Amino acid sequence: MRIAIIGTGYVGSVTGVCLAEMGNMVVCVDNNKEKIAQFRKGEAPFSEKGLDELIKRNLKNQTLLYTTDFKQAVKKSDMVFIAVGTPSGEDGSADLSYVIAVAQSIGQVIDHQLIIVDKSTVPVGTAELVKKTIFAEQKKRGVNFPFTVVSNPEFLAQGTAVKDFMEPSRVVVGADNPEDIEIMRELYAPFMRREGRFYSMNPQTAEMVKYAANSFLAAKISINNELANICALMGADFDQVRRAMGADPRIGEAFMYAGPGFGGSCFPKDVRALIKMAQERNYEAEMFLQTLKTNEEQKHLLAKIVQRYFQYFNQSLKEKVLAVWGLAFKAGTDDMRESSALTVVQDLIEAGAKIQVYDPEAMKTAQLPEYFGDNPAIKYCNNKYEALEKAETLLIVTEWKEFRTPDFEEMKKRLRHPVVVDGRLLYNPDKMKNRGFVYYSVGRP
Repeated sequence: MRIAIIGTGYVGSVTGVCLAEMGNMVVCVDNNKEKIAQFRKGEAPFSEKGLDELIKRNLKNQTLLYTTDFKQAVKKSDMVFIAVGTPSGEDGSADLSYVIAVAQSIGQVIDHQLIIVDKSTVPVGTAELVKKTIFAEQKKRGVNFPFTVVSNPEFLAQGTAVKDFMEPSRVVVGADNPEDIEIMRELYAPFMRREGRFYSMNPQTAEMVKYAANSFLAAKISINNELANICALMGADFDQVRRAMGADPRIGEAFMYAGPGFGGSCFPKDVRALIKMAQERNYEAEMFLQTLKTNEEQKHLLAKIVQRYFQYFNQSLKEKVLAVWGLAFKAGTDDMRESSALTVVQDLIEAGAKIQVYDPEAMKTAQLPEYFGDNPAIKYCNNKYEALEKAETLLIVTEWKEFRTPDFEEMKKRLRHPVVVDGRLLYNPDKMKNRGFVYYSVGRP
């Protein structure tokens, strides 16, 4: 199948390379010449496990191309995926300006029958809006080439996006035309190793699935964080509580962890968008409003624990040197969008502390102007042990594997005081005590 992918962010780049891997002829389009040049070298401009290897292989096999030529890409394709960003608007709604701009461009160049696939996360009703936009542009040209619009939401988690696409938990397709359903079923057949994972429905329902799934998972995280905070107050260990809870098949073991709050490009944005969609229909989504409120409060927790620790000794954080392990919003990515680390570090700096930070992937991202930039209160370190040098306390924000079994003796040598505030419950509290650490973690007394 000849496919054009419009947009080379996480979704577009992974979708394009995985479809090419199965033998489709794929051209990925972006208006950013620097990104396209980097992709042509076989390198993604962001960190994603396994992606560069697939890019290089499919460039070599000539099943994958990268271009800035939108018109030629559409003209030579049977199917066009829209995979551009839908950031949050000021009112919380999804900003569809990039999606509409792509739809307009398609309408301006379409010259044969096409299937248009909405891969971006878009509000209910967007498929119809894309359809009307393309019709309007064709009308201006005095042409009427046939096309259909299909909704095909993505369920890719950063850090495991390639695996998620190659071995999908489900494929959701929303279309009004039964023929489109069968074409999409054929497209995804090579990925469907397990039966019963292909779900077809109308476009509106498909558009809703992604928001429902992400909002549910976000609420589950906030519920766990709320329970963890209560456990800490009651002298209970949430790690043991969540294991016993997860044994109940109605609850399950997945996403049963406490932490410093969720972030990234999906959960916060999608919950806000769902709330806005509900408000536009005169419904107040109270639980999801509380999900966001609980999450924002949770992001301040680690800094509060550190401040309480020093207050116990009648000390402030002024001029204190603190170490932070982890800046990305989750392990496996360099993405810092809405990362809890942004709040943690900012809170500590506002309290007068100086911060030594380390992250295996996000160090370059952290130094961008929209994040920490060249803030003089922050020292960027080359490895996790350098970040500990003469620091009063270590805070762990992101659950990277290299943080799970460090050299604890080396940690004690580097730290001025063996104090660890663990936002990810990486260590056993009794073992940490036996090693000589003062150890605090989320959800434990």
